[in-house]
Amino acid sequence: MIKVAVAGYSGRMGSAVVDAVSAADDMEVVCGIDPYPTEQAFPTFTTIEEALSGAQFDFTQPDVVAKTLAVALPAGIDCVVGTTGMTQDTLQELASHAADGACLFYAPNFTTGAVLMMEFAKIAAPYFPEAEIIEFHHANKKDAPSGTAVRTAEIIQQSRGRDSVAPGKETENAGCEGARGAEVAGVPVHSVRSMGYVASQEVIFGSMGQTLTIRHDSWDRTSYMPGVLLGIRNVGAQHGLIVGLENFM
Repeated sequence: MIKVAVAGYSGRMGSAVVDAVSAADDMEVVCGIDPYPTEQAFPTFTTIEEALSGAQFDFTQPDVVAKTLAVALPAGIDCVVGTTGMTQDTLQELASHAADGACLFYAPNFTTGAVLMMEFAKIAAPYFPEAEIIEFHHANKKDAPSGTAVRTAEIIQQSRGRDSVAPGKETENAGCEGARGAEVAGVPVHSVRSMGYVASQEVIFGSMGQTLTIRHDSWDRTSYMPGVLLGIRNVGAQHGLIVGLENFM
């Protein structure tokens, strides 16, 4: 039985993780960690330090933050993380302090469809000189662009094997800088925020006389849960820093 501690269990995503883990036959929620505790069927703690002294568990779940990882990893706890806005340098620094055998698994997106979207973009990137990303999220999302958009742009650049410059930045009118989007790894990224969305992304490739659009839509947070469970089931066999759900698919 895999014992799971859910950090941020009272949030929207955390609540969905609790439900998914509780429904899995090979897992159990042994505690929750949240600075704003609510009554639960499992023990709850306000800090990771309290949880380490008061509960026995193997893994911590999203949404964890850097200070939680800084305590959990040196303690030998494998961590599955979905919190966006963390840089590669930050992840590497945190993983460098992990106890021997402990793993920090980070996924910018846990939906299998989004992972496939990024894999398809990786295949297409060398064949198109232009690429742009439009990502759509709910208005309460805390970061822009999304972690998925940033990761997609990085994958496109790596697949091209060359640095590229987003076309048209020089045409932006004075006072309207950013009209062509944020440039991430040479790819223009446009972030839309509206309560009408949960999470969607389009990757648009272009060349003379044609475009190729790859789009993924997520309408419910339950779409993330198969990927979360996949991460939990596989992280124990890994060590160090692992980035991307595709490593386990």
